[in-house]
Amino acid sequence: MMGNRVILALVLLAVFCSMSLVESKIRHYKFSVVRKNTTRLCASKPIIVVNGKFPGPTLYAREDDTVIVRVVNHVSDNVTIHWHGVRQLRTGWSDGPAYITQCPIQTGQSFIYNFTLTGQRGTLLWHAHINWQRATVHGAIVILPKLGVPYPFSKPDKEEIIILGEWWKSDVEAVINQAMQAGQPPNVSDAHTINGHPGPAPNCSSQGYTLHVEQGKTYLLRIVNAAVNEELFFKIAGHLLTIVEVDAAYTKPFNTDTVFIGPGQTTTALLHADQPTGKYIIAISPFMDTIVATDNQIATGSLRYTGTPAFYPTGLTAIPSKNATRVTTAFMDSLRSLNSRDYPANVPQTVDHSLLFAIGVGVNPCATCVNGSRVVADINNVSFVMPTTALLQAHYYNISGVYTTDFPATPAMPYNYTGAAPANMQTLNGTKVYRVGYNSTVQIVIQGTSMIAPESHPTHLHGFNFFAVGKGIGNYDPVNDAKKFNLVDPVERNTISVPTAGWTAIRFRADNPGVWFMHCHLEIHTTWGLKMAFLVENGKGPNQSILPPPKDLPKC
Repeated sequence: MMGNRVILALVLLAVFCSMSLVESKIRHYKFSVVRKNTTRLCASKPIIVVNGKFPGPTLYAREDDTVIVRVVNHVSDNVTIHWHGVRQLRTGWSDGPAYITQCPIQTGQSFIYNFTLTGQRGTLLWHAHINWQRATVHGAIVILPKLGVPYPFSKPDKEEIIILGEWWKSDVEAVINQAMQAGQPPNVSDAHTINGHPGPAPNCSSQGYTLHVEQGKTYLLRIVNAAVNEELFFKIAGHLLTIVEVDAAYTKPFNTDTVFIGPGQTTTALLHADQPTGKYIIAISPFMDTIVATDNQIATGSLRYTGTPAFYPTGLTAIPSKNATRVTTAFMDSLRSLNSRDYPANVPQTVDHSLLFAIGVGVNPCATCVNGSRVVADINNVSFVMPTTALLQAHYYNISGVYTTDFPATPAMPYNYTGAAPANMQTLNGTKVYRVGYNSTVQIVIQGTSMIAPESHPTHLHGFNFFAVGKGIGNYDPVNDAKKFNLVDPVERNTISVPTAGWTAIRFRADNPGVWFMHCHLEIHTTWGLKMAFLVENGKGPNQSILPPPKDLPKC
């Protein structure tokens, strides 16, 4: 009898442990979207935030965890949340871009996002994906390794999240709405921010962000660029940073004193607190190597060692010039996939779809605009028109008339993309997608153009990681440039900067069925139409097919 009791107790213990293990792999969050008066630059305004925080709460999970987030909309605006960089394998309904994978969450309504973090570990971000809400609706995602699995670098003593952003004194939706009515570019932001704080600014002595460190310890900095329209430099005076991961993919470590990071990108770096006790400036500044207007305000914070006396002078650093192309090139050229036994770089060696996407801006007629014309943006001369029914719903339910599948694989009329702009800069308008079969391999050469002005374009692909196999300045040469591609250890990302008047080549395997947005992550260019979508067909059987839509999927 005693033996049976022991056996029963062991069985119950095993069941309890297994249940606990399952429960520990489901992470529940609630995001309440509210409006809150917030003061920056010595002035207050109401902004939309999550759980009353700016930036919003950090979402923590481990690789292979399932994340369930109930988002409740308490504001008068429609809302969606995008889990930027999360693969969303077969769960496209939870990706978040409004009118692409879902209709927005309306006032007083809620939606449960449900996804599993498969094969990813590191730093990502979440943000609103409708209008310009992501200016204040954003936060970090931290994906820790599986229990018992170490980092492929020395374990840090502590981790810190650093979110970079922008701040407008005006209501951001009013800024873009006025610009769209006029047909002209919007006003640039009034400040950059570090964890929501601009630091000292002209005519306002506001407090900035402080990173507290202890001498001799190592800190893992999870740096997130949540800015709306700015590629940024990040520096800490007197300290080198060791880059170990970008966009939730490990990299070969390298040292740098300057991080270059575009909107939607994340960079994780080791900081060794190895300098004399004191206070050191942290600075972020914009990168723009063309004539396009930027917010030139430098946001500052400080790194402060334990034991530093009050009012201690701050150690300064040289800020890169706004057009420091060499700094950005050196940083991007240093990025390589770790490509180890545990973290291989599975670069597609052959290509089923070879695409050339010419991206840039154009000018369309507009009778009601200031100059009788409107600035637009496009891919292959198509300015994307947002539908009123979500593309994924139209695809899943075979609803006709929402989109067409004739998105051009190459420009219809090739020209000298980085030379003098053609006389006719008008674009076509359409809601077009590019269809690919399940598990096919895709190569996209994203070619920047000189329409109006050449510009660096941070480009984001939803639903996939891709490998950046090559880049260059000028027009892509399919014969000679392709010979130089790195097919061994190229960096793996979800967002990549296309150099000004240049090109970037990426490759990915279409192993995720659904409809997946691709767009410039400069929000103004997305608003103007620099976006498209891939329709990835189901494969064979349920494990290669998109899951059915959730019952609470919002309605348009």
